[in-house]
Amino acid sequence: MLILQRKKDQSLTIGNNISVTIVDIGNDWVKLAIDAPKEVSILRTELLEAVSANQEAASTPLSEGSLSTIKDLINKKNNGDT
Repeated sequence: MLILQRKKDQSLTIGNNISVTIVDIGNDWVKLAIDAPKEVSILRTELLEAVSANQEAASTPLSEGSLSTIKDLINKKNNGDT
């Protein structure tokens, strides 16, 4: 891992076609401007983690107890119970 120190309005370049500029700095945050080709995917890490967790949850089979609970909830809703 490379760690760099930059000040507001300073930039760094990744490869030949990605530029990251420090736009603003707060007490506990930094605002970045990223200039990259459209085909380069740029995502916040927490979004990647959420996608991974959702994919894992979607691939986990439901247990009989879970299916029973879902059926009960649907039946209550269809019967007007809340």
